Amino acid sequence: MAHFAKIGLNSKVITVHCVNNEVLKDSNGVEQENIGIEFLNKLHGESIWIQTSYNGNFRKNFAGIDYTYDEDRNAFIAPKPFNSWILNESTCRWEAPIPKPNKDGLEVNQSWNWNETNQSWDLTNI
Repeated sequence: MAHFAKIGLNSKVITVHCVNNEVLKDSNGVEQENIGIEFLNKLHGESIWIQTSYNGNFRKNFAGIDYTYDEDRNAFIAPKPFNSWILNESTCRWEAPIPKPNKDGLEVNQSWNWNETNQSWDLTNI
């Protein structure tokens, strides 16, 4: 299945639709994004549709509702989880200003959670 994000105001993703890969094929059997867009426009009316990759093979990340499509980066970017987090330009994913500790030695019911106030990772019980 191919996936397409419907883009709304401020380049926000409104929804993501699946399209059978066969629909995208041209007369030579090659998948074409524009054919999927034409199909979705006929089905749902004129909108802005951008193909997204479930595996992140293109446009960096799989689109989700409230993600933003950044045309300059040609990437889908998740909402920023915390004010202090920084966008990694190569992955277009948000990263904490301090790397997350590894899980070595954690109990099954423990996890690291970001504490925005203290700018630290806190060990918590689930």
